[in-house]
Amino acid sequence: MTHPKRRFWGGLCVYFLLAVSAFAPASADDLDFSERLKPETFTLRNGMQVVVIPDHRVPVVTHMVWIKIGAADEAVGRSGLAHLLEHLMSSGTKKLKPREFSQIVARNGGLRNAFTSYDYTGYFQRIALDRLPLMMEMQADLMANLTMSEDKVASEKQVVLEERSFRVENNPAAILNNEVNAALFRNQHYGLPVIGWRHEIEGLTREDALNWYRTYYAPNNAILVVAGDITAEELKPLARKYYGKLKRRKVPERIRANEAEPLAAVRIEMKDVRVKQPSFQRAYLAPSARTGEPREAEALEVLAYILGGSNNSHLYKQLVINDRVAAAVRVFYGSTAVNDTDLTISATPSQTADLEALERAIDSEVARLLSEGVSEEEVAKAIKTLKGDAIYALDSQSNLANLFGRELATGGTIDDVLQWPQRLSAVTAQDVNAVARKVIQPHRSVTGLLLPEEAAQ
Repeated sequence: MTHPKRRFWGGLCVYFLLAVSAFAPASADDLDFSERLKPETFTLRNGMQVVVIPDHRVPVVTHMVWIKIGAADEAVGRSGLAHLLEHLMSSGTKKLKPREFSQIVARNGGLRNAFTSYDYTGYFQRIALDRLPLMMEMQADLMANLTMSEDKVASEKQVVLEERSFRVENNPAAILNNEVNAALFRNQHYGLPVIGWRHEIEGLTREDALNWYRTYYAPNNAILVVAGDITAEELKPLARKYYGKLKRRKVPERIRANEAEPLAAVRIEMKDVRVKQPSFQRAYLAPSARTGEPREAEALEVLAYILGGSNNSHLYKQLVINDRVAAAVRVFYGSTAVNDTDLTISATPSQTADLEALERAIDSEVARLLSEGVSEEEVAKAIKTLKGDAIYALDSQSNLANLFGRELATGGTIDDVLQWPQRLSAVTAQDVNAVARKVIQPHRSVTGLLLPEEAAQ
């Protein structure tokens, strides 16, 4: 399963929008992640970091292993390799038959899945507490003893190609999104599709997959996150028993290219007979929490919310309610990335407007925001809302495991998660206006237009 960076896992505030919480304090001002989450961490002798997030409401745990390698780490000409290896992790070992892991999880009433993104690959199970040792034993076995035949590699390549046909080639919006990414990220591999280009997937070999597995699937390049009805003291002997026996290996340093400063705006127009509803998107190259200056990522989270993150945002009120040129409009910013990321405006025109009218209205409203700036009152309201939304998400066990795993897998720390409310509270209108004027510039943008095309007669 592939997870595009731009649309699946964004900044911290995006994670916190996902669930309703029984942990909610009296107000957003009372939010203190360190008191409410109380994560614990330790490191095994082989270098594997372990994070435990206690949640004792029900005897259930979410068990996740994060490998600090993803699609953006692939060599030129080998796109799709990280995702193919994710599929091949179902191949089995001497102890586990192909796909037996999934069957055992299902028989025990659990859920299992995996995902690949640009910066990491993850594997998880949600299971009753008393089945946790079994999950750890099987996942550790796969990390050390994976087997794959030529036939299995060929079979999984075909599965991936079919997935690409379904998710990308049969979806004009996904095709356009790939083109926008490729134009925005010219030097970073974020411009490649996570699932890979078809011709490169077809060329991947068993040797490619084995080399990737043997190079990067090492305990010192992995993070174990367990959220649920368990403490670190209780998990330690299990982690040592199952993961502690994995051999530490030398893992190549993660070296990423940086984006050069863009010099010109890019426009992409795509027409397709399958398009029923035109759409507009504009992506701006933006700093992430790893590449930006202090408070820039948090200021961009606030900016995205004020500009187009709710029905009270600037773009929604002006385009949907007042001008009625848009049926929907949204602004997205994802701060959690190893390299630079994007701030993206997406919109669909109303039945009475076309893309040209929609784009003019977006340009006008964005120009007004940049000229007049946002107010301290707007910033304060946005921060309160984002922090309030964060409260509600503390209820979801899987969200919490995802939150810490993604942060750590992209170079962050546990404190980065716990201190997010404080960093967000420190954002001022001056911060938001400064980062808006830095990022929202024509030469930093790629505009994608998706239009219907009449079928040839």
